[in-house]
Amino acid sequence: MDAHAEAVKANIKQKVLEGRFNDKVEPSDPVLSPQERSAELERILARNKTLGYKLKRFVARTCVDLVSLKYTAHTKMIGLENIRELKGAAIVTSNHFSPFESMIIRRMAKKMHRGPLRVVSQDTNFLMPGWKGFFLRYTDLIPVSKDRSYMAEHFEEEMQKALKGNHFVLIYPEQEMWLNYRKPRPLKRGAYHYACKFNVPVIPCFVQIEDKAGHFCLHIMKPIYPDPSKSLKENSLAMMQQDMAYKKEAYEKAFGKPLDYTFEDWDIAG
Repeated sequence: MDAHAEAVKANIKQKVLEGRFNDKVEPSDPVLSPQERSAELERILARNKTLGYKLKRFVARTCVDLVSLKYTAHTKMIGLENIRELKGAAIVTSNHFSPFESMIIRRMAKKMHRGPLRVVSQDTNFLMPGWKGFFLRYTDLIPVSKDRSYMAEHFEEEMQKALKGNHFVLIYPEQEMWLNYRKPRPLKRGAYHYACKFNVPVIPCFVQIEDKAGHFCLHIMKPIYPDPSKSLKENSLAMMQQDMAYKKEAYEKAFGKPLDYTFEDWDIAG
């Protein structure tokens, strides 16, 4: 395990001990001031309207589609029958353990003819350098931010456009990526808030990291639908709790052990 992975593992262990399951653990993630955040969001919005963006998006989509074939070559999918009759758009939720595991959900979306997959990603990810940064900026990501003005106006507009276009939109309700962490973590309410607001189902997923490198199993559970008899907050909380129950059940079935949050080295794959 290299120095970066060791540092992340130590951070994960500490966050587990503190019960802070949605915190950052990557030691090198950029930190933005409110002014820097606002300026970066303006750059993203302006760039997305240009012809250059559309050309680079085409290149990035093509490359990611090819890479994802290799990345998901040994991925099994359990539960596709749960969504075969699903019509229209949906919000997909999954555990977040790698910069690349969205390729697994991308493959599922293609199988269901709901591509290209839209992925909600932290605004700071758009600052990543190199080829990873290029693909993050040009493969249909929707930036999510602490900037309230942006979230109220542009984020909701982009979400509505994607859902009206019958896309699957991937949101990570665990928020931050925990590298190679096997367990589903407690969820935040945002994904379910937008599912209720735009009246679309949530497709709960859990990616099982198998012991053999590069081998995964995607567990797809039955869609969770908003209940029109409940308020937005009641509805989103109920959907979140149901999703967590599904992910817990999938984890326990996959690994044959109860889900708890005592830390052991096995929790970090590889």
